[in-house]
Amino acid sequence: MYRLYNKLDLYTAEDLLFYYPRTYMEYPEELEDLKDKSKLSEGEAVALLIRVDEACRNRKTSRMDITTLSAFCGDVPVDMVWFRSPYIKSQIRLHESYVFYGRVSFDGTKGIKLEQPVVYTREKYVLQKKSLQPVYTLTRGLTNNQIKKNIRQILEEVTLSDPLPKAWVKKRELETLPFALRMIHFPDDFDSLSRARNRLVYDEFFLFLAQMELSKQDAISVPNSFSVVKEELYKKVLSSLPFPLTKGQESALQDVRSDVANSFVTQRLIQGDVGSGKTVIAFLLMTLFCENGYATAIMAPTEILATQHYNTFSEYVKTYDLPFETVLLTGSLSAKQKREVYDKLKEKRPMYIIGTHALIQEKADYENLALVITDEQHRFGVKQRDTLGKKGIHPFSIVMSATPIPRTLSMILYGDMNISVISDVPAKRLPIKNAVIKEQDRNKAYRFIAKEVEKGHQAYVICPLVSAGETTEEKNVTDYTGELKKVFPKTYGIGMLHGRMKPAEKNAVMDSFLKNEIQILVSTTVVEVGVNVPNATVMMIENANRFGLAQLHQLRGRVGRGDAQSYCIFLDGTKNEENSKRLEIISKSNDGFYIAGEDLKLRGPGDFYGIRQSGDLDFHLADIYQDAQLLQKASEDVKEFVSGEKEGEEEKKLLHHILHQSQRQYTNL
Repeated sequence: MYRLYNKLDLYTAEDLLFYYPRTYMEYPEELEDLKDKSKLSEGEAVALLIRVDEACRNRKTSRMDITTLSAFCGDVPVDMVWFRSPYIKSQIRLHESYVFYGRVSFDGTKGIKLEQPVVYTREKYVLQKKSLQPVYTLTRGLTNNQIKKNIRQILEEVTLSDPLPKAWVKKRELETLPFALRMIHFPDDFDSLSRARNRLVYDEFFLFLAQMELSKQDAISVPNSFSVVKEELYKKVLSSLPFPLTKGQESALQDVRSDVANSFVTQRLIQGDVGSGKTVIAFLLMTLFCENGYATAIMAPTEILATQHYNTFSEYVKTYDLPFETVLLTGSLSAKQKREVYDKLKEKRPMYIIGTHALIQEKADYENLALVITDEQHRFGVKQRDTLGKKGIHPFSIVMSATPIPRTLSMILYGDMNISVISDVPAKRLPIKNAVIKEQDRNKAYRFIAKEVEKGHQAYVICPLVSAGETTEEKNVTDYTGELKKVFPKTYGIGMLHGRMKPAEKNAVMDSFLKNEIQILVSTTVVEVGVNVPNATVMMIENANRFGLAQLHQLRGRVGRGDAQSYCIFLDGTKNEENSKRLEIISKSNDGFYIAGEDLKLRGPGDFYGIRQSGDLDFHLADIYQDAQLLQKASEDVKEFVSGEKEGEEEKKLLHHILHQSQRQYTNL
């Protein structure tokens, strides 16, 4: 059991308490009569009230026990099947009524089929309907019920204290932490869930901002000892680029060059929408520092992106005949390979160092580091970014983000950091054409993808899940890959990518996709961050209603990166009108700032069923757009706390909690 939890990065009881449900399930009204089964959708969850007049049948196969039951809901025949559950037979008595809850599949006959339905007495089902049921992200071998059971056990056996001073809790009209943790997992009703979430969101903002403020207090103003005056190679690369820089890119470059001329070392945030060309800015700035004799580093959140940066930079070095080495450091390197890289880092010579969080490990010592860039910075914790920024002799620090954050919120989240915004995209890139479709148009989408592949282009198909082990309500990568191999010609290369694959496997798949050996890549959101395949012109996102708009916008940014017209198809699997409205917003605009603003207008304060909407920064529940007011309150309280003496018992307890959570966050990442 512990190994299964470890696969989810859960190691302690505390970790499990803060492992929030990914969504909540409300049980539907029980149906006593299926008058029109055509109104049911494949995979739809139903509750059928059925009188059992025929006994269950058990049969053994070489692989498992199979239990079946045939019955009628009204005039519609219903076949139910359970695998490895022979005990079901003893739970169901003849000539009594039960509620069978499960997901519908059609078996080609006049009836319907339910696999592994849960069986309730009518009385117990009525109680179930009154509560919201937590649904957790799982791993193979771990069930939702097991997580619920373990969390209930922790809540019953552990005495929880509240680190926030009582006066603050009262002033901000917040719930206590024990109440919030109970209700986030097992809410009495929607209102209690909303109040629990507010408290936990406030805590996330407070901890994030407090860690940043305490880090700033520890920081000292470091005199700028770097001499960055040579620019011959920098200008050579700049003038040789096969495309002109946008005004936003030029402005960001000039901002950093002004920083370098300052008397003190600075930090800067470069914020640019997806596809705005931040990577080439990073390379140009690193080249400028290398030309002046310094080592430079860029940290990426995934090995796929780090490897892609390494390949891109290596190609640039070759193309522009630059005398600087490119070095890659990731966690999947062998011990021998890591030692070789560590030895290079200690050499006092210019180089491009590219890597993942392996760059901040204790063994990574830098002799000559003058510039560090954190790419897609929202994927890293405060502590990780800070640790990289302290490597070497207090280098200049740049963080890059594709999250469209309004300036007022940026000032809270990034404090005194200088900010550059790249608001335009390269002129040669055509706007992505978008379409929202329903299930009945799926085959049209397949034909469109085939047409693009026949032109020599490639496609992404994005699914929310890795396998059917978690839930069958959504398309999943492993099963869907098999389905698409039956739909498309055998000559098409169809690949699969997900986060559970080993880094070497991921890199091999992406390399094949980049070389067009794979024409259709079925993937989870692991491709969301920074993957660049200019030949990919179409993306189809399954169950697009399950994603937040900001995440959909990030995903869409994987196409439209070349000269050809690109397309994004959002498959809307919901019958909910509000969710459909959200998809209309993203289908009408490619502007991340506009999308974030419109999304905020549609959302209410309690709108948080399903995955968190914005997908930005390193929060579990908090959403900087939806929870902007809580962010403002937490910011005010942090400033009051940090500027105080912290002498009272409650204040000391809070400080200890902040430091503990900071260390816990860093250790677990």
